[in-house]
Amino acid sequence: MPTTEGPLSQSGERSFGVYVHVPFCSVRCGYCDFNTYTADELGEGATRASYADTAILEVRQAGRARAAAPPVETVFFGGGTPTQLPSHDLVRVLDAIRDTFGLTDDVEVTTEANPDSVTPESLAILKAGGFTRISFGVQSAVPHVLATLDRTHDPAGVPQAVRWAREAGFEQLSVDLIYGTPGESMADWRASVEQAIALEPDHISAYALIVENGTAFARKVRRGEVLMPDDDETADKYLLADELFAAAGLEWYELSNWARDEAAQCRHNVLYWRSADWWGIGPGAHSHVNGERWWNVKHPVAYAQRLTGGESPRHDGEIIDGSTAEVERIMLETRLRSGLDLSSLGADARSAVAGIVRRELATVADDRLVLTRSGRLLADAVVRDLVD
Repeated sequence: MPTTEGPLSQSGERSFGVYVHVPFCSVRCGYCDFNTYTADELGEGATRASYADTAILEVRQAGRARAAAPPVETVFFGGGTPTQLPSHDLVRVLDAIRDTFGLTDDVEVTTEANPDSVTPESLAILKAGGFTRISFGVQSAVPHVLATLDRTHDPAGVPQAVRWAREAGFEQLSVDLIYGTPGESMADWRASVEQAIALEPDHISAYALIVENGTAFARKVRRGEVLMPDDDETADKYLLADELFAAAGLEWYELSNWARDEAAQCRHNVLYWRSADWWGIGPGAHSHVNGERWWNVKHPVAYAQRLTGGESPRHDGEIIDGSTAEVERIMLETRLRSGLDLSSLGADARSAVAGIVRRELATVADDRLVLTRSGRLLADAVVRDLVD
């Protein structure tokens, strides 16, 4: 937690969200490098039964540290699989955030969920408790692809979970997909995209599989047990998804995210991309408030021990200087359909814009740089041109 009140007490005019990290999963997927654990990996002091109470302790600490704050606009429960916790516990954490910070009248409250981690009863409790949005980790509709990813749900059960969420009254429903899994054909990917569209979600996220160092998947790749697809194939899968999503009325608003309209965009993620303020609750959670960034101790047991002992869970942090903030702004805004505001760019960055437009990687309108379809495939290169 920040050591001074100064930056926090001055943040009253900035948008503010809360992220709650729930580190539990039924199975740890081999490709995942998130801070997650199965039940048998954790000992006393970090059980699912006690987790909500521990998180609430941090929410209250955060409330004491953050003065003159506006109410919370977005809350996002991520993980892990938040719905590994009882719905009543998730609602208790949300109630603590409401009591501590206040929530705006139109607050967006999202939970991630696996399709096999919800029931009609659990979803009804979440909706009655104030959750407005649910994001299902579908990843693929093809059993052999799910097996490669170590996903446990039966794709045949996904429509049922979606129907339950609709019947519970969730205002917004999102589906997450992953493409580029070893052994996934173009036909497999098309089947996954078409099933996702058939669910009629308000929002779809589609991310290319990234092999992160230190994961079980990375070790398999290194040993030659699985072969990653080449970049051209991965690009073709992105283009196919974008084409099918657009035909179904879902427009891209960020490189990996499509929404039925502006109201269906994930406002919490937009808050990140706009470099607004958020407080991260949970082990390993990151926070950003008015130019200061910090992160909690990573292991759930250490996290719980600090909070139950009356200590801050903060592990380390940094003050973001002007040049770093500008690079991050360029990187994040370039990813958005609304585009990068060019008016505040330095001379070097502005000089790079003409070459980017000439290569048809972006267009300029109203002094904003917006990626073309081709430019979205080369977004990292565009950012390098702007910041180098």
